[in-house]
Parts: sequence; structure tokens; C-alpha cells
Amino acid sequence: MKKLYALITLSFIIASCNTTSPTGNLQIQGTIKGLKKGTLYLQQLQDTLLVALDSIQINGDGNFAFDTTIDEAQILYLNLEKKDNNEFNDRIRIFAEPGKISVNTSWNTFDISPEISGSTSHEVFENFQKMMSRFNNKNLELIQQALSYSQEGNQKAMDSLIELNNKNELRRYLFAINYALNHKESVVAPYIAAVEIPEANPKFLDSIYRVLPAPVANSRYGKQLKSLLSQE
Repeated sequence: MKKLYALITLSFIIASCNTTSPTGNLQIQGTIKGLKKGTLYLQQLQDTLLVALDSIQINGDGNFAFDTTIDEAQILYLNLEKKDNNEFNDRIRIFAEPGKISVNTSWNTFDISPEISGSTSHEVFENFQKMMSRFNNKNLELIQQALSYSQEGNQKAMDSLIELNNKNELRRYLFAINYALNHKESVVAPYIAAVEIPEANPKFLDSIYRVLPAPVANSRYGKQLKSLLSQE
């Protein structure tokens, strides 16, 4: 009986040793479907440089897990260096916040359509990105048409496309400004103003800053927006 008790106790000790408890306030885990070999980096923008917070060597299994600590909600990056001689489609932006975040994607469409859950800030940011991509795609479409008309020497058609492009740009800015105003309780709001549309009219950026609650205004992106406005 004593031997059995000792054996059970020993197995509990071994099990506890093999279980790694999270040490940070943020865990990012997920799967990169189809990835056999590569290096995945968790990066943070410090000043103007991307700095690696952690990295994982992936060899035969696309599962990954990062355990780190952040002081507030912020943009982090998952950067994948894969062995396919392709330097594109290799970085995912995550609006991370303390907690558990799940990221699932595929090796060949890494940053095109990742499934990200677990962060309220990222949900707000993702909805913004989806709409902005429509404006950006429209801009590309108009530019391609303009190049075609330019080769034909059709100035009238080019002028018409330039006018359409200007209207599309105006709608893009108005959407971004209204989105930030409607989500002033989120740190995504000052991020949009300071990072996504910093060249917008300062009076519109100021209108965003003025409605931010104190905790949001004092966040890293709130301070970044304040600094941007002080330079005007």
C-alpha cells in the first residue's frame, strides 16, 4: 500500500513538472496549417524598429505558443520566416491585450485571412481594417484604369478617374474619423488617428483626441496622437 501511495505521489510530481504555467499576462497560441519548417517571431514596434520579444523554431508541426507580458493593449506582430524563398505574406498585425489570444492561419496565406480571437481590441481593429481595405482596393482599381488611359493619351478619362479617386480618398478619411469617434472608448481610436491617418486635417484628429476618456488618452497611442497634434 505504501509503495502504491509513493507511486501515485511520484506521478503527480512528474505531471506537475511537465506542465508549464503561464508566467506573463498574455498568451498567444495557434496553428499555421501546412507549415513544416520555419521561424515564427513575436515582434513589437519600439520607436521605429520591430524588435523580437520571442521566437519559435517550427519543424514538422505548425502549432505555436507565446507567453509574454505587455503593459497595455497594443499592436504586436507575428512575423514568419519560412523556407520558401518568399519574403511576402509573412507578417500579421494583432491588436493584443492581456489575456489569451488564438491565431489560426495557413503557411501560404499567412497574413491574408488569419482567424484571430480573444482580443476585444483586435475585433474593433479588424472591422476597421475590413472597411479600409475596400477603399484601398478601389484606389488601386482607379490607378490601374488611369494608367491604361494614360497610355492611350485620353486626358479627359484620366481627369474623371482622378476626381473619382479624390472622392474615394475623402470617403476613406471620413470613415476612419467617424469610426474612431464611434469607438472612443477603445485604444484603437487614437491608433487609427495617429498611425492610420496621421496626414488628415489636424482639426479632425484633434476632434478625436478631445473625446477620448482619460485612460485612452493616456495610453501609448493616445500620447502618440497628442504628440502628433503638438507638432502641427
